[in-house]
Amino acid sequence: MAGAPAHAVVGDAAKDGQYAFTAKIDIGDGKRSCTGALVESQWVLTAASCFADDPSQGFRITGGAPKQKATVTVGRTDLSTETGTSTEAVELVPRGDRDLVLVKLAKPVSGVAPVAVGTTAPRQGEELRVSGYGRTKDEWAAVRLHTGSFTVGSVSGSTIELTGKSAGAAVCKGDSGGPAFREKDGRFELVGINSTSLQGGCWGSDEAETGTAAVDARVDDVADWVQQTYSRTLLTRSNWKQAVYTASGYFTNGGAADGKRRMDLFVVWKDGEASLFQGADHDDPKQPFSAEYQIEKPGSYWTRARAVTGGKFAEDGSDGITVRWENGKVSTYMHVDQNGVHDEKTLRPGGGDNPFWKNARLITAGRYTENSLRDDLLVLWEDGSTSMYSDIGTKGLSGWTQLTKADNGWKNAAQISAGEFTGKKTADLLIRWNDGQAQLFPGVDTAGYHGSRVTIRPVGSAWKNSQVLTVGSFTAPTNRPNDILIGWNDGNLSYYPGVDSAGTHGEVQLVG
Repeated sequence: MAGAPAHAVVGDAAKDGQYAFTAKIDIGDGKRSCTGALVESQWVLTAASCFADDPSQGFRITGGAPKQKATVTVGRTDLSTETGTSTEAVELVPRGDRDLVLVKLAKPVSGVAPVAVGTTAPRQGEELRVSGYGRTKDEWAAVRLHTGSFTVGSVSGSTIELTGKSAGAAVCKGDSGGPAFREKDGRFELVGINSTSLQGGCWGSDEAETGTAAVDARVDDVADWVQQTYSRTLLTRSNWKQAVYTASGYFTNGGAADGKRRMDLFVVWKDGEASLFQGADHDDPKQPFSAEYQIEKPGSYWTRARAVTGGKFAEDGSDGITVRWENGKVSTYMHVDQNGVHDEKTLRPGGGDNPFWKNARLITAGRYTENSLRDDLLVLWEDGSTSMYSDIGTKGLSGWTQLTKADNGWKNAAQISAGEFTGKKTADLLIRWNDGQAQLFPGVDTAGYHGSRVTIRPVGSAWKNSQVLTVGSFTAPTNRPNDILIGWNDGNLSYYPGVDSAGTHGEVQLVG
């Protein structure tokens, strides 16, 4: 279908805050106007033709800094207001084989949830919604976001044909790159990006003569490319010197390993902010995470956390977080997702005359009792003794076993974490000592510690500069043996893939 590039939507005006992920793009101080979709807090997906010297000649452009100044505004339903975020575009990453480009923003957008990029192919006859800021039937330059319903026609390898369904729905001249998306249960999933249109029903066009058909670039089959591109800015935005606690787990995919996505990372920052980094499902070892979610803002109750660990605690085997608070309270949040921590189970109340659990210095959850569904909790106390609490998801802290008595040597343990390194029936305990030595205790269970310790880092190693340490599957989904992720005290971040009884095997630098 032949058509003109650059479009928006003739249809209903959006309500304030509706479809806030839709972006307004101004190129060359008013020379050209486009629409886009916020797919990550610092990245917008739009049509590459927006940035072409002559959009009528095609969409192929050169990546890098935009040739002309481009200002991107997100979260502003009414352009005459000052809501939302307005910032400059600093980098273009074109797809090349279709009319798509990822636009990196100078700063992340806050307060607006990005739209998820769909991975399911559009179906003929499927209803989609399109949003945009361009012309309407009676406006040359609309100042308010408009939206309309469309029906999917033919679907090719890289494009989708759409036809207006709701009254007055048409894709018009004025904005290229507007999102076409599914709506279900209040959630949105990006399906396509506007590319060309017949512009029927738009300002100066006769619908009867031209029609309302439009062509979008598909996104479902390039979701990995989108994710890999924007993943590279996730970790570098954070000051890892400020990370206080980290916990790994399969939190965001329903709390269970699906064989595709790598582990998520929960982070508590010094100022009380809590973040969740979602594990990636592509295979780039340098980009283990695909999205970042703010769980709590700075100054939250997380300033009162004193030990944090992730594990399987719910009866359905899903992953959650256990926390020891400053007043001695011990909580398990049975489920964690992009919206926060849920289903708190108080294992020990805080305060009182004898807040015993204030003496729990380090904790880690792991598979210590061959219970494949739920994890156990290993605790290192202030006096150097260690204890295990079996199956805390159902038993709470009643299933108690003392592993070792008070020992001054154990007081030198700086960090502990459970992991699968040596192939034993139960999990191993990783200890990083104050002097930089790191050791594995193979196959720990309720009977204690067995076999010889495995030294994976010698005394005086650089690991003495480890600020936070977490075991997980960051190289690949359900990776065995596990990886060890370290946040260093200089602000760098890296992980060691596939650590086993032979030691570490290389280092993957993530930040620094």
